[in-house]
Amino acid sequence: MSTGPVERVVLLDEDGRAIGDAPKAETHHADTPLHLAFSCYVFDASGRLLLSQRALDKATFPGVWTNSFCGHPAPGENVFEGLRRRAEQELGLAVSDVQLVLPKFRYQATMDNGVRENEFCPVFVAHTSGEPAPEPSEVEAVAWVPWAQFRDEVLAGTRDVSVWCALQVAELASRESDSGFITGSPDDLPPAVRETLPD
Repeated sequence: MSTGPVERVVLLDEDGRAIGDAPKAETHHADTPLHLAFSCYVFDASGRLLLSQRALDKATFPGVWTNSFCGHPAPGENVFEGLRRRAEQELGLAVSDVQLVLPKFRYQATMDNGVRENEFCPVFVAHTSGEPAPEPSEVEAVAWVPWAQFRDEVLAGTRDVSVWCALQVAELASRESDSGFITGSPDDLPPAVRETLPD
C-alpha cells in the first residue's frame, strides 16, 4: 500500500541559502541540520488566536501547546502556497489575509531526549472564517484565546508554550500596531524563500 510521497525539507547554510534537501523523517535528531520552516498565527474575526496542542506521538515536542500551525516548504515551493497547504492539511482551514511579520526569525530548541530543532522560520499571521478540523496525527487539541490574554500570559511566563512560540510572541508583541501587526519586508526573508516568490 502506498503511503504517498516522502515529505522533504530544504537544507540551508548559515546565510539562509538552499544547499539541498532531505527527507523530513530523517532530519530531526541530536544534530539536526539547519533547515527551512514557517510558523503561522491564525486569528478569527473577533481577534482570537487559534492555539494548537501538538499530537502526543509527534517526533518533536509532542503534546506541547504552540501557535496555530507550523510547517516546512517543499523544495522550490512558494512559502505562501506551503503555508496554505499546511493550514488545510493540519487544521482543515482555509486562511486569508496572510501577512509576513517576522521574516528573519531563527531558533534552536532541544528536547530532553536530545532531539533538536534548528530552523530559519519566518513568522506569518493569517485570518480564517472557519472552524478547525484538526488532523489527529498532527494536532491533539485546539483552543481559541484572545490575543492580548495569550500574549500577556506568555510574556509573564504563566502559560506554557513551545520554545519557538515563546520567542515569537515576544517579537510579535513588539510589532503590534493599531490595525494588527507591522508587516515585515520580503527582502529580509532567507534567500531560499525569496527565490521562490513571484517577481
